[in-house]
Amino acid sequence: MLFAGLALACSASDKSDPGASERAARGTEIDSVDPTASALGPLVEIPLMNWQSGSSDYLYGQESLHTFELIISDEALAEINNDPSEEAYVEGSLTFEGETISPVGIRYKGSVGAWVGCLAGGSLFEPDGAKTCTKLSMKVKINWQDSTQTFWGVKKLQFHSMNLDPTQMHDRLGYWLFRKMGVPAPRASHARLLINGNYSGLYSFVEQIDGRFVDRQFDDGDGNLYKEVWPLNREGSAREEFEFIDALKTNEEEATVDHILKFSNELATADKNELPQIVKKWTDIDEIIRWAVVDRAIRNDDGPLHWYCFESCENHNFYWYEEPTTGRFHLIPWDLDSAFANIVSDSNPVTPIADDWGQITNDCQPFPHGEWGIFQWSASCDRLTGAWATFADESEAAWVAFLAGPFSEESTETVLELWAEQINEATLEAASTHQDALSVEKWKAALSELKSSLDFVRSKGLSS
Repeated sequence: MLFAGLALACSASDKSDPGASERAARGTEIDSVDPTASALGPLVEIPLMNWQSGSSDYLYGQESLHTFELIISDEALAEINNDPSEEAYVEGSLTFEGETISPVGIRYKGSVGAWVGCLAGGSLFEPDGAKTCTKLSMKVKINWQDSTQTFWGVKKLQFHSMNLDPTQMHDRLGYWLFRKMGVPAPRASHARLLINGNYSGLYSFVEQIDGRFVDRQFDDGDGNLYKEVWPLNREGSAREEFEFIDALKTNEEEATVDHILKFSNELATADKNELPQIVKKWTDIDEIIRWAVVDRAIRNDDGPLHWYCFESCENHNFYWYEEPTTGRFHLIPWDLDSAFANIVSDSNPVTPIADDWGQITNDCQPFPHGEWGIFQWSASCDRLTGAWATFADESEAAWVAFLAGPFSEESTETVLELWAEQINEATLEAASTHQDALSVEKWKAALSELKSSLDFVRSKGLSS
């Protein structure tokens, strides 16, 4: 979301069945003293609260719309409202389905695109100042005081404002498509959010990518998780060790980055004809190609295939997970609020990617593109991406499976209708409560346009 905003000024029955990894990592209870101990009689077992024992599957289930409430003191709320871009935590409490957990840390979250048009001061590329929009993305830190504390099996909650997404479906549909194609991706649904008793609005409710996520997603979740560090820089050189260490989101205290360093060096020094075998060694080609097929179908143009060139050329909005034993890497998509926007035409003047998958423009030199003429660099000039793009048979097979499976008209129509029905009343409630909320008419028109754009992709094929 760093740049995208500049252009625009499972069921309740699962509650008591936590996953094995959640059960193992739940940590200590609120008090260290056994509350059941008594000198006057036999021990009495006090049942755990649902938030202590429940499964995260319930939080991110697709069958219902959850409501959460944050309680923040007037002083603390004024503090974070004064400049949300500081992303400073304040203390508060969280209530969900009649149960309250306190204290928790609460802050606004985002980047340049998230703040534009919603903060009173600063400049286009460095917005700051007081909050002016009703709704901003928020993060709740459950392990605010106790690092082992979890809530329904997770340590952080993320509420995305969807201020840049009139369909209110980009996150939920995009991650759903990735997951259905076997790509490791966060779970997402929708949620109503109240702040101090006042309805703030409807949010995209997206799973945090962290140690809990990789524990659930992978057979061996003890490996390194990296955020937004590509194995090679734009010059095709291997990265330095400190760059990978700085990007770690797990195992920070015992940082060992030998696998990714070796991967980086092999990519940098190999002959071009050796690259396909190297990427097969270090990545799951079938999984990567499925990722690429979904990424290009939904035009996730603010993702890792967009190399923005300012002082240097860099990509963003992705994670890597490194299997600790094999050293194999998995690419995890992140921040899909700008996906789907450029399918039929380049409607966003900042995010559009000029190239089709595997295409190279301007002989691998940066070039201006889009209405604002922002410089970008062809992703396939990167030795890793370029090698992936050579697997044409795998790409065709993945597209056929995608088109016959989750991306079929029947499949996307079914889930979009289900989700639209879930959030209809919450959207109407927000529109009738806040002047700056998305109108129901604009939402329904955008949703209809989204469905048409999916038909466009199905008819156009892989050249997207």
